[in-house]
Amino acid sequence: MKILMVNKFLHPNGGSETYIFKLGEQLTALGHEVQYFGMEHEGRCVGNRAEQYTADMDFHGGSKLKKITYPIKTIYSGEAKRKMKIVLDDFQPDIIHINNFNYQLTPSIIYAAENYKKRAEKKVKIIFTAHDYQLLCPNHMMFDSFGKVCEDCIGGHFLNCAKKNCIHSSKAKSVVGTCEATLYKWLKTYKYIDKIICCSEFLKSKMDTNPLFAGKTIALHNFIDKEATQNAEKGDYVLYFGRYSKEKGIDTILEAKDINFVCAGSGEFESKIDAADNIKNVGFKSGDELVTLIKNARCSVYPSIWYENCPFSVMESIMYGTPVVGADIGGIPELIENGKTGVLFESKNAVDFERAVNEAVANADEMSKNCLEAEFDTAETYCDKLLKIYTD
Repeated sequence: MKILMVNKFLHPNGGSETYIFKLGEQLTALGHEVQYFGMEHEGRCVGNRAEQYTADMDFHGGSKLKKITYPIKTIYSGEAKRKMKIVLDDFQPDIIHINNFNYQLTPSIIYAAENYKKRAEKKVKIIFTAHDYQLLCPNHMMFDSFGKVCEDCIGGHFLNCAKKNCIHSSKAKSVVGTCEATLYKWLKTYKYIDKIICCSEFLKSKMDTNPLFAGKTIALHNFIDKEATQNAEKGDYVLYFGRYSKEKGIDTILEAKDINFVCAGSGEFESKIDAADNIKNVGFKSGDELVTLIKNARCSVYPSIWYENCPFSVMESIMYGTPVVGADIGGIPELIENGKTGVLFESKNAVDFERAVNEAVANADEMSKNCLEAEFDTAETYCDKLLKIYTD
């Protein structure tokens, strides 16, 4: 089977890139042929035989002319459509698996995919993995500029994005995002997608509010590389790792004065974390250093206040034998067995957060054993499910 992976970034940049790279490796190992389409970048590590990529769009730099034309290019990219056509005609894929595309590639690529599908002398499927809420909310997050969960755009009421300046608190960016979302709603562009993979049941429930998507959605949690591990000796700290930002619930951590935290990350709340007597800020960590921090923690915390989908951090902690105290919001509760592999608490409720942390700390040894027995999809088991979606 020939599979074209489409994603705006083809270099290591975030969770969706990890997803397409690991998926491509596994599909290739199973004997399938995989190529990639997206933006050119000095760090690009995957590609296509036709050597066709769109120009890198750096929204934080470039000439004045480029900045003027960016709003148009973020709504519709003739370059992306044209170059994707070349790749499709050269590669002749059976599956076009689209991931993140808005603003850099734009939905123009969906028209390229549909036109190829009509020309092809074989059955072709267009699959989309929804990594966020982009098709429902122009700022991707359902989290407004006032720092609150927001569902005002559900139902296609995208003007709310511009009214509330939801994209980076910028009126200009929010207007562009509103225009993009409204245009493709009117055109019904997303009707050409055959199946939509949602990384949580929660995300699926939100996608199903759109009649155009309902009936096409499939909930399938992300996979994680699982390696053999064993119970580590637990330290006397509670760990938070990730961005120090409002939507991640850092305020909730700052209110818990009686708990000793180690925080590994960076972001806008860093100065407040440094000032807290009960928090040790070790900065951004990755690789073996981060794994050691996770394994040795009594528990890790995930106090988000926005609709998280399927956070890798939760799965990583559990995989390494560390229970998770998680907010009962978005897709987080789907990953934690309450009282077994972690403890859930009411999002934004600092009192309930402390209660949950104390419960997890007191039962860390037993919960750690349960964590090591928890099962998440690996790339192998995920691909087994994905191939059924491809061929169904």
